[in-house]
Amino acid sequence: MSYNLESYILNHRSYFIDTHAHLYLPEFDPDRDQVIGAALQRGVKKILLPNIDSSSIAPMNAMAARYPGVCHPMMGLHPTSVKENYQDELEKVEFELEHGSYVGIGEIGIDLYWDKSHFKEQCLAFSRQLDLSLRYGLPVVIHARESFSEIIEILEGYRNKGLTGIFHAFTGTPEIARQVTGLGFKLGIGGIVTYKNSTLPDIVLESELNDLVLETDSPYLTPVPYRGKRNESSYIPYIAEKVEQIKSIPLDVVAQVTTENVLRLFSL
Repeated sequence: MSYNLESYILNHRSYFIDTHAHLYLPEFDPDRDQVIGAALQRGVKKILLPNIDSSSIAPMNAMAARYPGVCHPMMGLHPTSVKENYQDELEKVEFELEHGSYVGIGEIGIDLYWDKSHFKEQCLAFSRQLDLSLRYGLPVVIHARESFSEIIEILEGYRNKGLTGIFHAFTGTPEIARQVTGLGFKLGIGGIVTYKNSTLPDIVLESELNDLVLETDSPYLTPVPYRGKRNESSYIPYIAEKVEQIKSIPLDVVAQVTTENVLRLFSL
């Protein structure tokens, strides 16, 4: 960690928010308390937890209850969990939204990288959850893998309806970035921005800081210098430092603006 980053963490009141972390997964069972403690010490004061499917609801909510004010759960059905029983899964999502306390709808979207056999069902599940976003007045967190055109086509049908949120782990082109922000969405910037051959720095350079939020996707997509190891929320400062370098903006400004973006978006 550079001197500037260490100095910032020690001397500034502004803090970071990790907008996307699956810290409730079994990978963190041995040391979850230490992971949260390390994040707080590194200036990451809030962590948003996106749901996957019905199997992750209980551990996610248990974690949110254990770390109140730090961990904030979302509710949604991940596109790779959309199978033949997707309607049953969506009923559980709706039940949780009706009876629980969640800050957003996520992680939802379309994934055509792993399996295209449930494309129709993914589209239906995505649209239904966008409707839930409007019903409950909550932002959405969108998973888009090899599916930007399909997702944007669906989102165009919701233009000017108040839909907003984040494109998680954004890896699209500058043109797609402009389409996304034009629809009222933020770009989720994670560890990929630190990778040697990544095109994400070009997106960051061209984008307004008001259009960016920071994320880890823990335990996945670990930033340099820990790439190849388990990701965790305490690594958010490395992502922020890379944004600082790309945009030549002071680190405290990166922290302040990206954090304010999240606070407004999720009404935290």
